[in-house]
Amino acid sequence: MALLQILRYPDPRLHTVAKPVASVDARIQTLITDMLQTMYEAKGIGLAATQIDVHERLIVMDVSEERDQPLILINPQLVWTSAETHLNEEGCLSVPGIYDGVERFDAVTVSALDGKGVARVVQAQDLLAVCIQHEMDHLMGKVFVEYLSPLKRNRIKKKMQKAQREEAQ
Repeated sequence: MALLQILRYPDPRLHTVAKPVASVDARIQTLITDMLQTMYEAKGIGLAATQIDVHERLIVMDVSEERDQPLILINPQLVWTSAETHLNEEGCLSVPGIYDGVERFDAVTVSALDGKGVARVVQAQDLLAVCIQHEMDHLMGKVFVEYLSPLKRNRIKKKMQKAQREEAQ
């Protein structure tokens, strides 16, 4: 197990569109384990492979209170979305300390492979639905701040760049 480095916005690698996972092999199994450890250590509820500079369609998440119900989605595809949406307060491990409202579907259905490569369908609502949509955006090269106004996005970008400069000193 290894902790992985999470890319921070505005790193251009966060805008890379992920390619499908070709096979669920030992490399992917190790990556899943490392991503879960990284997500739990960072106190997150979801992590997409794009965020750790691996551009394959892999998401790990755990929205449980006890942090003991990991959900793995490999090559996820949205197959249904509810007509209803609402504004959700979102944050992101790639944009630490920043939270803002993003309009998301209330419920979604996703088809994907699980961590063993078995096809499954996940019906999600509430926080899990939001998390799935947020992480799937990462696989498409989109960070949640891109839903915000250009003014807010530029302020966040400058704040993140300043924090990274200060960390480097």
